[in-house]
Amino acid sequence: MNTKLLTSLAALVLVGCVSAPVKAEAEQVDVDKAVEILGRSVAFDTVAGRGKVPAYAEYLASELIAGGFAEEDVAIEPFGETSTLMAHYAGRSAETPIVLNAHMDVVEADPADWVRDPFTMETDGTYFYGRGVLDNKYGLTMLVTTLIRLKREGFVPAHDIILVLTGDEETAQVTAAEVAPRFKGARMVLNADAGGGTLSDDGTPRYYSLQAGEKTYADFEVVITNPGGHSSRPTGSNAIIDMSAALERVAAYAFPPQTSELTQAYFRETAKQVPGELGAAMARFAENPEDAEAVALLSAEPEYIGQIRTTCVVTQVEGGHAQNALPQRVTANINCRIFPGVSPKSVQAKLQELVGDGAEVNFPVEYPQSETSPLDAELMAAVRKAVDIQSPGLTIIPSMSAGTTDSLLFRGQGIPSYGVSGIFMKPSDDFAHGLNERVPVDSIPGALEHWHVLLTELAG
Repeated sequence: MNTKLLTSLAALVLVGCVSAPVKAEAEQVDVDKAVEILGRSVAFDTVAGRGKVPAYAEYLASELIAGGFAEEDVAIEPFGETSTLMAHYAGRSAETPIVLNAHMDVVEADPADWVRDPFTMETDGTYFYGRGVLDNKYGLTMLVTTLIRLKREGFVPAHDIILVLTGDEETAQVTAAEVAPRFKGARMVLNADAGGGTLSDDGTPRYYSLQAGEKTYADFEVVITNPGGHSSRPTGSNAIIDMSAALERVAAYAFPPQTSELTQAYFRETAKQVPGELGAAMARFAENPEDAEAVALLSAEPEYIGQIRTTCVVTQVEGGHAQNALPQRVTANINCRIFPGVSPKSVQAKLQELVGDGAEVNFPVEYPQSETSPLDAELMAAVRKAVDIQSPGLTIIPSMSAGTTDSLLFRGQGIPSYGVSGIFMKPSDDFAHGLNERVPVDSIPGALEHWHVLLTELAG
């Protein structure tokens, strides 16, 4: 196959015929293909450092080519021990392509801790199990299978569709940072690594989340040094004690509450789903972010505090060099999730103010940041149709993630990006990054139809 990178969308051959009619629902052949690809995908242990992503990309490329893609329209590019895979689905216009994003890598899984082999997909009839079976090889599989289906149906989109699979989303995100600038001017990114439907414990659909923003990740290092000395001759200063006092001041500080169009919409809709005092607080905050009582109630909930302000927590402390010596150096890591639009440097300045002159706050690695994506009317209409396939009339709630996906890198290039996964599942079934990761077997047909509707609506 051709492994040259698709660096110029304009140079690609376009097909100018009219789209053939598409079928209303996924056939069993599509469900079977998705299960096959998902199982094969789990078997590639694409953990950082093992060098398995390129082989996985080759396998996916072979599936795309067998499914109707020309070899020259599928490209793999190496990045150290990992790689990216991109596939071009030609439309009648290459000017504003739609980018489909997922990632090929997974987090580590120790077989000794699992009930099953994490890199062999197994099923008990209710769930599929395996590392990455949810994050993110499920969404990736839905994208690949849907594109193969569209090829079989003879669908020709009005806009080019570009599949972009990255190779290190769980770690450094170098691949996304490298390829995202190449797609400036794209119409939008649809990310299979976020969003999706939430079910109640009895399986009743509760709401659908559409991710349109992410907080900025930042690690700040606090350092306190001291001449030290023999432990039998204590002085008036001790670096560990000083660090303890500094970190207490950080823990006691609350960054001011903030809101955006996205979070206002989130709380306005979520308030309808949450009963009692907490739901009422959400509704009040959506209308008046300065409502102190509402802010206090939301801040007391770990699930919601990240939606209303920048948060910083101490995650690591290291200090001292001997049991019988006064500590000469103590360091602490403060992990912050910064509200979109807030400069990480301003957070660093606030932390420096809190720890005081006796400590130094460093910013070793500056991560990308981005604004939230607008709630595009055409996108929302397409998502509405896709959600209605599985649950007619279900509430759609725009959301901001406290974590990070590759969408952050695309948004940083000014490309509107949305997490619009097709999976519906219970929160109690979400074991992403954890032991015995799983997805419901019966979620696959609906997820396939979800992506089919999305793409035919937006690209057609």
